[in-house]
Amino acid sequence: MTDLPPLLRDQRAIDAEHLRLLRIFHFVYGALALCGLLFLCAHYALMHTVFDNPAMWTGKNQHPPPPEFFAMFRWFYVFFGVFCVGAGLLNIASGVLLGRRTHRTFSIVVAALDCLNMPLGTLLGVFAIVVLTRDSVREVYGS
Repeated sequence: MTDLPPLLRDQRAIDAEHLRLLRIFHFVYGALALCGLLFLCAHYALMHTVFDNPAMWTGKNQHPPPPEFFAMFRWFYVFFGVFCVGAGLLNIASGVLLGRRTHRTFSIVVAALDCLNMPLGTLLGVFAIVVLTRDSVREVYGS
């Protein structure tokens, strides 16, 4: 049998490709988060239309929910809207910084925050943390 020589891997090329993919995925994930804001607005409009419809509550022995009920839900919508906008803008900013190869710590923090959003955010966050904590990537950011 002939022993083949080991394949030479150019770690710089691998790191450049992984950083390019991370940049693309951060832009896509940021766009998806901002699209989530559109879904949230549509959900609010639907729920508001259905529950504020007086015809829904006539003919049944039910009463409409109190106004405080809707006030509480508005705060939930505001919270998740701010979360979607924040996640979208942070991921887009991280994608820009990944392209410039600056502020590696910022991208790691954004990746850690992405891990809170399952399942896509967790995948992106773990992949970003694994790539950005490599010694060879630190050297790219250091130069």
